[in-house]
Amino acid sequence: MSKKMQGNLLLLLTALIWGCAFVAQKEGMNQIGPFAFNGIRTIIGAFSLIPLILFLSKNGSATATSDNRTLIKGGVLCGIVLFVASNLQQIGLAYTSVGHSGFVTALYVVLVPICGLFIRKRVRGLTWLCVIASAIGLYLLCIPSSGFGDINKGDLYTLGCALFFTFHILLIDHFSPKVDGVKLSCIQFFVCSILSMLIMVPADTAMGFAAPTFANVLNAAIPLLYSGVLSSGAGYTLQIIAQKNTDPTVASMIMCLESVFALLAGMVILGEMLSVKEVFGCALMFAAIIVSQLPDRSQK
Repeated sequence: MSKKMQGNLLLLLTALIWGCAFVAQKEGMNQIGPFAFNGIRTIIGAFSLIPLILFLSKNGSATATSDNRTLIKGGVLCGIVLFVASNLQQIGLAYTSVGHSGFVTALYVVLVPICGLFIRKRVRGLTWLCVIASAIGLYLLCIPSSGFGDINKGDLYTLGCALFFTFHILLIDHFSPKVDGVKLSCIQFFVCSILSMLIMVPADTAMGFAAPTFANVLNAAIPLLYSGVLSSGAGYTLQIIAQKNTDPTVASMIMCLESVFALLAGMVILGEMLSVKEVFGCALMFAAIIVSQLPDRSQK
């Protein structure tokens, strides 16, 4: 098997891990609230990256960081935005399905080039068509037949999550060439965890969730470990290894399958079902996401 094929298969595994993480996130809230869940899973994710950092440093594979101030600044800023994005997603999962969450979250793929306009990045015509197709797909997926008055508030939270993940990606795009990417990710996880834990008791109880107890956290151990170790630590590691041997465009398309795996995992594990209208909306959004990742021929 070629290295490119191995890389593509590892990326497919990563997309599967991340897609199934939506189920873990939703199931975890049967025991603890969204801020408590995020606070604990991101601290697990941060510690799970430390062995990778030590391994890369020992083998000389880590990116040299001449400016620790930039690393810390980037980690803190990314962590703050990740704190907002991930908690909006987690709150949204309390009120919407895993399939809805996966596809609405994936809108960041289309939103990134649009927000890039504000930092003077060119947006091609094809991207605008993808935005229109995504908007139509979002309407079919999230707007009930009874009209806008009955929109699921979980979908609205998740739409906000997609917007903040867009900001997060732009920040990563700005800082990652300047610093070690794994260290940046580790710092942002610590920041996100600290912020989530600081407000988890008042925020979760205000939304009707019970204050986290040791017993509840223990009951949510499997979803927390899956989201922390596999989704954050292993997923990030697999992505780093795989992208060394595959084309960036192909990699981004494979990673988009995360939303499809989230939908399938919700159906198989949680028994969630979509109407024909919602399925068509998902298909339209997924097509727009894939097309938006196609390379610009004018730049070849």
